[in-house]
Amino acid sequence: MMATSTTPDLPNPLPWSVPILAERASRLVEPAGRRLLGLAGPPGAGKSTLAAALLDALGPIAARVPLDGFHLANRVLADLGLTDRKGAPESFDAHGFRVLLKRLRDDEDDVYAPEFMRDLDEPIAAALRITRAASLVIVEGNYLLLEEGPWQGVAALLDEVWYLHVDESARRRRLVRRHQSHGRTAAEARAWTLGNDERNAELVASTAWRADQIVEVPSAPE
Repeated sequence: MMATSTTPDLPNPLPWSVPILAERASRLVEPAGRRLLGLAGPPGAGKSTLAAALLDALGPIAARVPLDGFHLANRVLADLGLTDRKGAPESFDAHGFRVLLKRLRDDEDDVYAPEFMRDLDEPIAAALRITRAASLVIVEGNYLLLEEGPWQGVAALLDEVWYLHVDESARRRRLVRRHQSHGRTAAEARAWTLGNDERNAELVASTAWRADQIVEVPSAPE
């Protein structure tokens, strides 16, 4: 049975308005040091879309770090027997992710982060440069609010975490299209979306109550 998520019981959800969200994000910026804003939500919620919009709105003071850069390589997943669970919490280097977040908070020099390349279906090390000028780092990922195993303490390294709430049917349709665009057949894309992705989405939804803010995502965010 598919999960049916509802808006978590947090006050005053923010609308999907880039000016409003950018203004809220800019409040985190302080004269010295970096601040980290987390964007959490299930697969296909629009985290990358919102991160890109915030980067455009905020300019050079902002940078982006995706959790997806900490995917284990496909060879490692195969060795661990996790190929069919790619995208699940155990398929990431959560310890390495935590170390990077600590560096971003504590290190005033340039910091380099990995990025997941969808055309290769693999992470690439040091693909993103977070410069000294970036006083706000937008961190996006499914499991920012998870407090199990190596994920414990991740949320505490973020100054604020927003949870993206989206209509479930629209989210699944978006995921099916994404998987097809990366080479899966329609049947394969639907099976992965309703199988592995759905299990992960249910887990992510169970962490939403820990968010500082809910953002309501339209069916087709712009």
